[in-house]
Amino acid sequence: MSHTAFSHGPRSRTRTAVGCTLLVTALGAGVTACGSGGDDPLAAKPYDAAGQISFNGPKDAGKKADPDKPLEVTAKTGDGRITDVTAMDATGRYVAGELAADGSRWHSTSPLAADAHYTVRISTENEHGAPGRKTLTFDTSRPDSKKTLDVTFGPKAGEYGVGQPITADLSQPIKDKAQRAVVESALRVDSTPAVQGSWYWVDDKQLHFRPKDFWPAHATIQVHSNLEGIRIGDRLRGGKAQPLTITTGDRMEAVTDAATHTLTVYKNGQEINQIPVTTGKPGYETRNGVKVVLEKEYFVRMRGTTVGIAAGSSDNYDLPVYYATRVTWSGEYVHAAPWSVGSQGYANVSHGCTGMSTGNAKWFFDTVRPGDIVKVINSNGDQMEDFGNGFGDWNVDWNKWRTGSAVTAGAGNTASEQEAARLQPTAL
Repeated sequence: MSHTAFSHGPRSRTRTAVGCTLLVTALGAGVTACGSGGDDPLAAKPYDAAGQISFNGPKDAGKKADPDKPLEVTAKTGDGRITDVTAMDATGRYVAGELAADGSRWHSTSPLAADAHYTVRISTENEHGAPGRKTLTFDTSRPDSKKTLDVTFGPKAGEYGVGQPITADLSQPIKDKAQRAVVESALRVDSTPAVQGSWYWVDDKQLHFRPKDFWPAHATIQVHSNLEGIRIGDRLRGGKAQPLTITTGDRMEAVTDAATHTLTVYKNGQEINQIPVTTGKPGYETRNGVKVVLEKEYFVRMRGTTVGIAAGSSDNYDLPVYYATRVTWSGEYVHAAPWSVGSQGYANVSHGCTGMSTGNAKWFFDTVRPGDIVKVINSNGDQMEDFGNGFGDWNVDWNKWRTGSAVTAGAGNTASEQEAARLQPTAL
C-alpha cells in the first residue's frame, strides 16, 4: 500500500537512465554507450527549493494557521515544477492532496486538525531535471468550540467469530451527508489479511463496518479514528477515540434447517457435528437468515410474558434454561431443552428458540464464541432484522450495504482507492 497521500501528474520530460547499453562491434569488442554518470542531474545533491515555491502557510514566527483553510504549494513561474508533496501531523496523520498535471500547484483535499503541528515536505525539479527539496513546519490554531464528536468502537477487545461486525457509536447525531463523509473517512479499519469492506450508517449516531464476505479466520483487525481536531461542522470538531484491536478464531458456522430439524456445525468449511433440534412452532416460527452469536449465558430464566405472551395463557411458560447461546436481543437462543427431546429431530414445538438436548447444548455452548455465525433456513418465520435486534448485517446484499456509506455509495462493486485506504490506513 502506498504511503503517499496525494496524486502525481505526468512528467513533462523524460529523465536520463543511469544504466548503460553494451555495443558489440564486428570485431567482438564491447564498449559502453554512456559515460560514468557524473553529468546526471539526479546524481546531484538536492538543492534548497525555498526560492522555487510559494506556500500559503504562516510565515511569521509564532503565527498559527487556520485549520479550516486548505494548504497550497505553488511553483513560481519559470522555476521548474513540483514533483511531490507530503504533509503530516505529529501523530502520523497524512493530509490528502492533489498535484496539478504540470506540477505547478499542489493543494490539500482533506481537512486539517485544529491545535496540531504539521510538517510539509516538498520535492521539486528545475528546468534541467535536478531535484530540489524543502521542508516546512507550522502549527494550527486551537478550535473555537469545545463541542466535540467522540467515537466509541465496539466490540470490546478480544477474540471473536468471523461474523463479528465493528461498531462505531457517536456522541452527537450526524445527519448531513457531507459531515457524515468527513466522519466516516476518518474512521479506519485495518485487517490482516486485508479484505474489502465498508461502513454503513445504521442511524445518525451509529455505524457498522463489515467486509464484503465474512472476516478471514485468524485475522487481526485494528480500528482507530483520525477525527480528533478535524472540523465536522459549525462549532463541532472531532474528539478522542480509544483504538480497538480484535482477532478472529476459526470460521465456525451453525446452519439450522427448520424443515429437517437439524443443526449442522461447520469448522473452517468442514462438518464437525449434526444435532437434532426443534425450532419455532406455528405462530412462533424462528427467524430465517444469518445471525451472529451475541453472548453466552450458562443459566437464563425464560418467561413468556417477556416476549408478549399473556400470563395464564396456554402458551405461557416460565422455565430455567441452561447453556443458552443468544442470537437476538429479543430473546432467541440456541439452548438446552430437555422437555422437548422427544420432538427434537422430528417436529418444531418451541416458541422461537432452537432447542436441543442438554448434552448437545453444552457441546454447542463450549464450541462457539461471540461473533460466530448462526444461520436458519427453511423456516416459515420472518427474516432476521438487519439492525436493532442483534447483528443481521450479513443479510444485507453487498451492493445495498455500500449505499449505506457516505463515502462509497454509488461507487459500484469495485473497491475504490479511498476504500482501500480505509482498510490499509496510512493517510487521513
